[in-house]
Amino acid sequence: MLITGAGSGIGRAVAREAISAGYRVVLAGRRESELQASAASGPKVLLVPTDVTRPEQVKALFARALQHFGRVDVLFNNAGIFGPSGAVDEISLAGWNETLAVNLTGSMLCAAEAVRTMKTQEPQGGRIINNGSISAHSPRPQSVAYTVSKHAISGLTKSLELDGRAFGISAGQIDIGNTETEIMAELDVATGALQANGSLVVEPTFPVQEAARTVLFMAGLPASASIGQLVITAAGMPFVGRG
Repeated sequence: MLITGAGSGIGRAVAREAISAGYRVVLAGRRESELQASAASGPKVLLVPTDVTRPEQVKALFARALQHFGRVDVLFNNAGIFGPSGAVDEISLAGWNETLAVNLTGSMLCAAEAVRTMKTQEPQGGRIINNGSISAHSPRPQSVAYTVSKHAISGLTKSLELDGRAFGISAGQIDIGNTETEIMAELDVATGALQANGSLVVEPTFPVQEAARTVLFMAGLPASASIGQLVITAAGMPFVGRG
């Protein structure tokens, strides 16, 4: 299993869960020290510092994975940032571009290399799991860059599923809401998250390990089964009926 954004948050939790389950894992992230904190070294773990917005680094990531393990069966396309907070007329072009570069273009570059790899390996095929967000269904206020990027991930997932079918490649998406990670701290959930009516509400969260176990469930399905889109949220959070 190759995991991007493995140095923190959901990526780190999935890395630890996968290692515990006996997976051979490739951990990618921008800072090697953070990758080392995600997992103890061992014969089943490969750490590859990678910036997913750099095509040459993504190519090198998959080349290292193939050299070390011989194949890539699962990509968890997880690297992402929340980006700037503000309405569309308030955020900077630089913040917009950075968010789309990491969340969307980075995911596309990793998916492209995964598809190239899965097409040519023997036996052919594999699985791509994209980390979307409940913002792919219902946005928060002042999150236009992040929300647009996650809506686009839904399009990427469906396109990958269609284009990969002939090669035994399946694609699915997990949309996670309010799991306990650093990105949730950025949303000020502890003091109150901004709601559509302008109020601040302290929202419930759930352990990140539960999100990680759900990713592992998707990854462990037989080739004959695929989950196209799965939503997991903190119980009672304002998602159904939000706004």
